[in-house]
Amino acid sequence: MMSPESVQSWLDEHFAPIVADRGVPGASVAVLAGGRVLTAAAGVLSRTTGVEATTDSVFQIGSITKLWTSALVMQLVDDGLVDLDAPLRGYLPEFVIGDAAAAATITTRQLLCHVAGFEGDIFTDTGRGDDAIEKYLASIHDIPQLFEPGEVFSYNNTGFVVLGRLVEVLRGKPFDQVLVERLATPLGLTHVSPSPYEAIVHRAAVGHLGTGEPTPTWALARSNAPAGSMLAMTARDLLGFVAMHLADGKAPDGTVILTPETVAAMRRPQVELPRLSGMGGSWGLGWEMENHDGHTVIGHDGGTIGQAAFLRIAPEHGVAIALLTNGGDFFGIFTDVVAHLLKELTGVTLPGRPMPPAEPRTIDPAPYLGRYSDTIYDITVSQDADGVIWLDRVPKDIHAEIGEKPLRTQLVHFEGDSLISLESTHGIHVVFAFIGRDDAGRARHIHYGRVVSRA
Repeated sequence: MMSPESVQSWLDEHFAPIVADRGVPGASVAVLAGGRVLTAAAGVLSRTTGVEATTDSVFQIGSITKLWTSALVMQLVDDGLVDLDAPLRGYLPEFVIGDAAAAATITTRQLLCHVAGFEGDIFTDTGRGDDAIEKYLASIHDIPQLFEPGEVFSYNNTGFVVLGRLVEVLRGKPFDQVLVERLATPLGLTHVSPSPYEAIVHRAAVGHLGTGEPTPTWALARSNAPAGSMLAMTARDLLGFVAMHLADGKAPDGTVILTPETVAAMRRPQVELPRLSGMGGSWGLGWEMENHDGHTVIGHDGGTIGQAAFLRIAPEHGVAIALLTNGGDFFGIFTDVVAHLLKELTGVTLPGRPMPPAEPRTIDPAPYLGRYSDTIYDITVSQDADGVIWLDRVPKDIHAEIGEKPLRTQLVHFEGDSLISLESTHGIHVVFAFIGRDDAGRARHIHYGRVVSRA
């Protein structure tokens, strides 16, 4: 296996060519191994300006922010302010959704592990003020409940905004201020930017579209900040946060950020996931979790407008890898860098992503056909005269606004009640699981990480 000493040599020799080969405008990587942090950067922060990407450049980490939000929530638990299994409404009376009965029972734990059951992709822009998250919470008063709380895993951005509001109410300060005061500052992290106003004083990466052009907008709305709309940092600072988790919750100077019991609890599986593309086998309290040949790997991915971030940690080996990118072949560079280094440093091989069978089984797709819809996509599953199954996905709301194109892809049988795309999208063959049955025997929902209900 690769020694920590040889990691820097590998990065110096291979990282820049990989970035170029994968069409990534710019990227930064940090590796924690043997108690040392090793870094590299390559490319440019923006193809318009040509400013060089360096190891002190900040990139948006997207939904990896949810790990920071989870830590802030678990600090509330450590301080005796929140019981994970008590109804959230006891702490946050303003939490109102379309299903009053569900709202009265949903717990903080269910929000942390994405099983609360309500519509999870609401990206309402409520302004740039300190009341943005408070206003967002008021705006979701009528969102639908898709299934019973605790019943099904469905990735939920909205739920993490609710958790961010919980932090604001119980700490009496805006979310981004709490994040800096209770995480970034005590951890000694100097390149953490909770908003564009802080990012501008650093070398900040700009996302790039599929065309290779820089995105017209740098960040999503502040109202979604706890879910990952704008937090940016260096890869090294992201590993500073990880190092706290690996040190049983202590900062480098010994300050207790989280108790050891809480750190351990966050890494215990809470819900098992169906076999889906690009997601782990289970979810903890914030952490995405995988088990490979008896070895646990935890982490999270994040995506914003033209930027993608990846974090993988092998706790028993004390190894962590953070990769931040601003366009191009995201998943290709993940395989070339993160998966490669993880194997070389720990012997753990990340599983390959699901692939279509060489000879797919012929099935009757009738239970799956029809239209499914949520706030960001309209999805139609159909069968043509030749028996070919098609999925058409039309973006709406924020996805349409940032220029995402409609998708049409052929589906074939994968396993059970799951189909898989025959063509890859960004290097991934997406698995679509069809769950639940109505009185006519039709699937109630399509599940590809988040649940979308039949229209």
